[in-house]
Amino acid sequence: MPCILIVDDSPAIRGGLRSLVEQQTDWKVCGEAENGRDGVDQAKRLHPDLILLDQSMPVMTGLEAARELRRLMPRVPLLMFTMFKNPFFEREAHAAGVSVVKSKSEDVQSLLVSIQELLKSANLITAI
Repeated sequence: MPCILIVDDSPAIRGGLRSLVEQQTDWKVCGEAENGRDGVDQAKRLHPDLILLDQSMPVMTGLEAARELRRLMPRVPLLMFTMFKNPFFEREAHAAGVSVVKSKSEDVQSLLVSIQELLKSANLITAI
């Protein structure tokens, strides 16, 4: 069962994402982190199959964390879930190693589809 690490400084967002992921019977949340540095540390300890990152966080931003995570775990898909989605930021995120950038203003189904596609492309699930 693929495990997902959630990295966001908002307890409400982390809780909502946890609830959303746990509604999927074939995924689980293996951990949560409240900033990029903690996210990198948790990822090293938990070895998640996918990491959901916010961009704007204290201590270490999502882009900084993505660069570090990509270096440490080059095969783990990174999905940035942020309020800052625009073409410039998307280029920056992709350059940092982020696979997909989703806006927090998009519908939840779009986020779920992106997670599912990333897990499938990583050969962690077989069907969408």
